[in-house]
Amino acid sequence: MIPSEMQPVLPGFEHVRRYFDKQQKIVAAKILPGEYYVTQEGEGIATVLGSCISACIRDPKRKIGGMNHFMLPANEADNTVGIATRYGNFAMEHLINEILKYGGQKERLEVKVFGGGQVIQDMNTMNIGNRNIEFVDEYCRTENINVLSHDVGDIYPRKVLYFPETGLVRVKKLKTLHNDTLKQREERYFQQINTEPQVSDIELF
Repeated sequence: MIPSEMQPVLPGFEHVRRYFDKQQKIVAAKILPGEYYVTQEGEGIATVLGSCISACIRDPKRKIGGMNHFMLPANEADNTVGIATRYGNFAMEHLINEILKYGGQKERLEVKVFGGGQVIQDMNTMNIGNRNIEFVDEYCRTENINVLSHDVGDIYPRKVLYFPETGLVRVKKLKTLHNDTLKQREERYFQQINTEPQVSDIELF
């Protein structure tokens, strides 16, 4: 149940689902593939990653930040918002620009990167996860954005909860999936792009 005192979202993010995380006692936004979210209200941002990548970016002085969720590194053909943010180059640019729009400074930005697991057999042959990892590393080097930490690769999906106000990230590696929801979602998502558990201990970054 969402508490009545929940702060309004920034303009443009009304479509993102938010919920009250009882364990963390915090309001969190849940983003799906192709989405991103920015907040300055002390919220959390959550997602589940397989082959996809999430970059968690914030301005620590301004205490504004956000997270994206993308599957493929780049697409130069279509820059329509909502389609373009499926791709890493646009997902990074939209997220950074939104943070700057609300007072963030590029020279202060810091990033933590998660995902890129090889979790879908058909995608393994295309090295989707590795391509995503290489892309985000190169992007941050080119843009001179400070990468504080990362947890990428391997064969496991990850559940990520990011707190932009403090920069803390909680990660659970999903060693056993009880169903194929994540794999099916990523397979469908991958096809959309082309045509148009038991958990480990929490790691803190």
